[in-house]
Amino acid sequence: MTGQVRTVDGRVAGRRGQATRQKLLTCLGEMLSSSPYRDVRVIDVARRAGTSPATFYQYFPDVEGAVLELAEEMARDGASLAELATDRSWTGKAGWRTAEELVDGFLSFWQRNDAILRVVDLGAAEGDKRFSKIRTKVLSGITGPLSDSIGQLQSKGKADAGTSPAAVAGCLVSMLASVAGQQKAAQSWGAKKADLKPSLAYLLYLGVTGRKPTR
Repeated sequence: MTGQVRTVDGRVAGRRGQATRQKLLTCLGEMLSSSPYRDVRVIDVARRAGTSPATFYQYFPDVEGAVLELAEEMARDGASLAELATDRSWTGKAGWRTAEELVDGFLSFWQRNDAILRVVDLGAAEGDKRFSKIRTKVLSGITGPLSDSIGQLQSKGKADAGTSPAAVAGCLVSMLASVAGQQKAAQSWGAKKADLKPSLAYLLYLGVTGRKPTR
């Protein structure tokens, strides 16, 4: 956590207050892993954190406000995903490694933040612009660099120039997000969870380059 942390009424929280606030967020995140978002109550979060509802309201206006703070923290963490797609080689064996590392990092990030990402997806699907903005922020961190990579390959004659780099990148990242959110459902497709990473890496490489990967 960086910068000053303030209470709802604008006061700067001290070290103890910051620790209490973070504990409330941690407990809320744990509860979202096992309870539907709208079933979580302030009193339950406060009780789990060993404090009172009054203390909760010092830092957050309501559960939704705290959920949005968790989502913003997740989005800041997601900024590191851009490194997996920025200035990376997409040719030969190096390109296959790029695809594998991007998929591995993306799935790991999604698994690590699964609970809050489910809430963000729900809010975005319901038209809440706050959650839509956070979801876009997370995904665009990869979409932009991936689009640039496709454009560079096209300029060198190494990818189909008849496609839109931005559209292809958007479709590929949407595919990654969709599968990442359904990793536990692989068995219902008749697939093994362990097969997801190599399959996604293959489709990602194929989508970016238009060629089968060199492994």
